[in-house]
Amino acid sequence: METKSIMIVGVGGQGSLLASRIIGNVLLSQGYDVKVSEVHGMSQRGGSVVTYVKYGDKVYSPVVEKGEADIIVSFELLEAARWLSYLKKGGHLITSNQQLDPMPVITGVAKYPENIVQKLSELGADVISADAVALAEKAGSAKASNVVLMGLIASKMDFDDEVWINAIKQCVPEKFLELNLKAFELGKEIK
Repeated sequence: METKSIMIVGVGGQGSLLASRIIGNVLLSQGYDVKVSEVHGMSQRGGSVVTYVKYGDKVYSPVVEKGEADIIVSFELLEAARWLSYLKKGGHLITSNQQLDPMPVITGVAKYPENIVQKLSELGADVISADAVALAEKAGSAKASNVVLMGLIASKMDFDDEVWINAIKQCVPEKFLELNLKAFELGKEIK
């Protein structure tokens, strides 16, 4: 199998590390060679965070180059725009419609861009946008928006639901398991 690439992007505190563990667990359980690399900006201060996941028969490096990602999962709209150049032609951009103001917007030096999903689509990206935070709140906590997006990515990957559910069970503490399983199911319902 050719090597495939997934990028998980967002800002610190949005749960990208759990998401990468879930995806990695799914891929390992299916017998793939998997490499994961996490790059933290000012992640503890709300800065940009990106995680690379590569999988295939044999993977030598986790790094994803521009134009190479089969799927980008973005937890925040501006991060989806920031990393778009990494998406390969025909790839999928899955994004939460959450907007978190970066420092230039907070200080009044810049304005948060409008119509990001529309602009990304006009640039040729296959964009799937969802209100992941609202769905996570419906499941029981806004913090589960990362797992809502895992439900959405599951619909773009060719693995049985049971594989994803097992991965969630292995990666999520027992006391949060029911909430996260609900979040996953709600994410799967997004069209």
